[in-house]
Amino acid sequence: MTQVRRPGGARASGAHVVYVELKRRILDLELEPGARLHEPALTTELGVSRTPLREAVRRLIAENLLEQQPTGAVLVPLLDARDVVELYDVRAALEGLMAGTAARRATGADHDALRGLLARNEALVHFRDDAMVAGTAIHDRIGEIAGNAWAQHLHRQVSDQMRRYKLATNASEERRTAALGEHHDICAAIIAGDDVAAADLASRHVLGARDVAVRALGEPGAGTAPSRSNAP
Repeated sequence: MTQVRRPGGARASGAHVVYVELKRRILDLELEPGARLHEPALTTELGVSRTPLREAVRRLIAENLLEQQPTGAVLVPLLDARDVVELYDVRAALEGLMAGTAARRATGADHDALRGLLARNEALVHFRDDAMVAGTAIHDRIGEIAGNAWAQHLHRQVSDQMRRYKLATNASEERRTAALGEHHDICAAIIAGDDVAAADLASRHVLGARDVAVRALGEPGAGTAPSRSNAP
């Protein structure tokens, strides 16, 4: 039985901890699209009662990460091409805004930080999951440099919804290598202080990933690349 635990090892029973664990499983595709949640099995597996589980499920339904059928059954939503287009279009606008603002605000220390993140992205490009984490760190840093709190908040919300689709876009090493090159171009524009180029490159980077994700929905597999490296 896999009991959810609080930091420090204490057994967890809170709805928030259950919510975090179920959300992770949904976004990492451990709970597959279309899968039905079985309450008795989950309460046993997670070591919790029905009340916190149901509270967590209601929260995930409100976030569109679970859906309740008229019969009462709760399912993991299917991956949907329309959702891909809408989510990526919103993210493209946010990424463009933040990259353009970052180009105007970035300091020398920010430039050094971006160079370091690019080096890590390059070192991990052969590993699907690690490359995704490294790429996300670059986007997050650009958002921090831009300093627009609302844009960062909306970006996090959209990124959460997109995580299931991003696993598909990162399956191909060819795509990961292309994304790395795009990250280099975006950061170069930011370092050069070219806000127009930075905004355009960041937006086109996301729209390119959108097109890859839409195509990937029609494919049976997501590739065979190793997901993680042994790098620290």
